[in-house]
Amino acid sequence: MNQPGQSLTSSTPARTVFWPYLVPPRRRVLLLIAIGAVLSCSAWLGFGKSLATSFDLTKHSVPLDQIVDGGPGKDGIPALLTPRFVSAAEGTFLQDDDRVLGLTQGVEAKAYPIKILNWHEIVNDVVGGKPVVVTYCPLCGTGIACDANVRGGPHTFGMSGLLYQSDLLMYDHQTDSLWSQIGMHAVAGPLTGQRLTPVFLEHTTWAEWRAAYPSTLVLSTRTGSLRNYDRDPYTGYAESGELFFDTTHVDPRYHPKEWVVGIEHKGVVKAYPFSELKKGESPLTDELGGDTVTIQVNHRARSVSVTDTGGRPIPSVTAFWFAWYAFHPDTQVFKWPVRRSP
Repeated sequence: MNQPGQSLTSSTPARTVFWPYLVPPRRRVLLLIAIGAVLSCSAWLGFGKSLATSFDLTKHSVPLDQIVDGGPGKDGIPALLTPRFVSAAEGTFLQDDDRVLGLTQGVEAKAYPIKILNWHEIVNDVVGGKPVVVTYCPLCGTGIACDANVRGGPHTFGMSGLLYQSDLLMYDHQTDSLWSQIGMHAVAGPLTGQRLTPVFLEHTTWAEWRAAYPSTLVLSTRTGSLRNYDRDPYTGYAESGELFFDTTHVDPRYHPKEWVVGIEHKGVVKAYPFSELKKGESPLTDELGGDTVTIQVNHRARSVSVTDTGGRPIPSVTAFWFAWYAFHPDTQVFKWPVRRSP
């Protein structure tokens, strides 16, 4: 049988043959359409081409070939710089089971709906008098809040349009440095190596948050952007085993989108998959870095809170398994049985 690039018969002069043309004409059209779709998708994902960006990547702490173009471009996803809020009673655009990121500082409580964060990903805010940046990466399922003070002064952040390990890279407006959301540190630019301080954040439902904090404010849909916040641009993504972008480290022990709660405490990194947490009672206790921590699980709201022996909250990250593992390939993984609370 002739191979692509060989002559078709012994009497035919040797010539290069584009292999799709060996396919019958009726099927050839469909094949060429499929090839075009694959090539277009590959180009969109950035395969086979060098990164083109306006950011200065001369100084960096991660391999540059692992920073990829996410597609929308710098500020293509508009971060919120002057967010508006309404009272819980005015939050009629939310259903009880809508997911929110909840943040408290002092006596002030605020909720940031995922249905809004899907379209903006970053909210620059002030809560309890402290500047904070609230971030959500739909690709990783990660909601993280950090103190926005860097080197003694408040910074504001925008979307770079770039990704690292399938996770959003934000940039600060003051220096144009790139910051890893999950890593919570600058990976390129003048502030490379600087770290952000996490702020305790809850990943829960609107009903649960509103019941716990009836005086909460909630991020308004009046964002200044024309977006349909009732439409989820990532429908089906959380159930799919496919990723839009590759990661360096992969672990097949769990479905890539298995929800886990990740904790970093005194040098110990540990993941608590919800499929494991369902096997036992709540609350439970565990040992991390020589300390006893208490983990309270609300299965109805798919939320977890972690506290130390004094009842003080310990920041944790709710994430897809693939995302947590990509950043923490040395992570411990919780499995029953463990010592339970008395």
